[in-house]
Amino acid sequence: MKYEIVGRTLPSVDVTLEAGESVYTESGGMAWMKGNIAMDTSTRGGLLAGLGRSLAGESLFMTTYKCQSGEGLVTFTPEAPGRILVFDLQAGQSIICQKDAFMAAQEGVSLEMHFRKKLGAGLFGGEGFILQKISGPGVVFLEIAGDVRSYQLGQGETMKVDPGHIALYETSVSYDIAAVKGLKNVLFSGEGLFLATLRGPGKVWLQTMPIVNLANKIRQYIPTKS
Repeated sequence: MKYEIVGRTLPSVDVTLEAGESVYTESGGMAWMKGNIAMDTSTRGGLLAGLGRSLAGESLFMTTYKCQSGEGLVTFTPEAPGRILVFDLQAGQSIICQKDAFMAAQEGVSLEMHFRKKLGAGLFGGEGFILQKISGPGVVFLEIAGDVRSYQLGQGETMKVDPGHIALYETSVSYDIAAVKGLKNVLFSGEGLFLATLRGPGKVWLQTMPIVNLANKIRQYIPTKS
């Protein structure tokens, strides 16, 4: 399998498949394709697996695109302006991603729902409660709204982050939620009641424009009935 990411703010990824190779995505995730490509749609792992993916922001059904002969092309596009990230995961290697980050992947890659273990993160973390766990082996494509900044955290090193800005992180990184201190900060900072704490060791990827922020900004310009 070969791939090429074209564009930056509104990118697409061309995945070139040889005979026998395949890639899968959520329902409706394919933009265009050419060549002798066969489609097969299923719950991929059964109904419970499909329901779990639905809670993690993906569709109940997944579609596999397999090249039957020669060379085929399948192109995927993100749902919002942002970046496409590519990870070649080894067997047993996993990453934890925000909801709806999964775009497409090779057959060997597994996608499942990931719950925060701590109740505080679940009740108050909002976007950080239900996440996606993506495991290898294989190549996976992720779509991240806005641009992406990455940081390598050392042992015990921490970052305070608005939960909506967390795109993904390595499994060695711990994630918890803490209340913002100070009444004035809570009432007037505009940062919400809680911040996420990411603690190393491990790498984290942060997004500059959470999709919720983008939606709220656009909503200001949508006419409403008087």
